[in-house]
Amino acid sequence: MNGFTYNIETDRLNIRPFIKEDYLNWLNQYNNRMPSQHKYDDGKIDMSICTEEWFEELIDKHQQMALNDEVYIFGIFRKEDNAHIGAIDFSTIMREDFQWARFGYTIHNQFWRQGYGKESVKAAIKLAFEKLNYHRIEAHINLDNTPSIKLAESIGMEFECIRKGFIHEFGEWTDNLIYFINSK
Repeated sequence: MNGFTYNIETDRLNIRPFIKEDYLNWLNQYNNRMPSQHKYDDGKIDMSICTEEWFEELIDKHQQMALNDEVYIFGIFRKEDNAHIGAIDFSTIMREDFQWARFGYTIHNQFWRQGYGKESVKAAIKLAFEKLNYHRIEAHINLDNTPSIKLAESIGMEFECIRKGFIHEFGEWTDNLIYFINSK
């Protein structure tokens, strides 16, 4: 495959860009999600529009965004059975003298409480510093998203501030906690 191919492995996981051959695995894990467990868990999602052709177009879009240095999207796959368990993304905020990005992470709820979030995020941040050449990475977290806050803190991210009215979601402008980590 040409284009964006960075990947990283941990003891239990492969973290890499999605490829078109991931379609059935990706779809099955979305379809196997449990009902929503809390406000920030989408739980089961209607996947009826997500055809193989739709997925292939999505992968092409991911590749183009990465080649443009806009967004890098990685699938998280369990080594033992190649199950797709989640995703991590890095969005370039600014390059030049900043080398600054925002990142997000999600683990399908059927794989929670097994340490996959911490393991994958730690590895992906290392990749972002070493291969994507970011210096500063931020997580923007809702004030009441306790699982995400705990994950950010567990991998060494530091709380910086609260950005007021930072993102429009749930029909209103909401505040976000800003956690950050810098390259060493």
